[in-house]
Amino acid sequence: MNAIEQARQAYAPTQVVIRTERSVEAQLISQITARLQRVARSKPIDFPALASVLHDNRRMWVTLAADVADNDNALPQKLRAQIFYLAEFTNVHSRRVLQGEADASALVEINTAVLRGLNGQEET
Repeated sequence: MNAIEQARQAYAPTQVVIRTERSVEAQLISQITARLQRVARSKPIDFPALASVLHDNRRMWVTLAADVADNDNALPQKLRAQIFYLAEFTNVHSRRVLQGEADASALVEINTAVLRGLNGQEET
């Protein structure tokens, strides 16, 4: 690299990505949901991959539940209660998926609905 190119890079405008908590949550939910969909569609089901993504999804929901249970959380009480309920449902349903009693489609639907809400999209 010559001196002119080094100077160009040194003085080039930089782009700083500003991430909000909401965008970080949306990205995490999107990544987990994509993994969940991919594993759920695989034939035969890759059980270790399924267990791994269900674990990650549960961890995310436990974190969300803990966040909305905090008295300092600024979300409306009704929404906080709904998120907490979804966390409980996710835990129970994940156990059923691991036991082969249910499939992961309900978990994908829940995550997708929450993702729409985070992105400000209407339910269709």
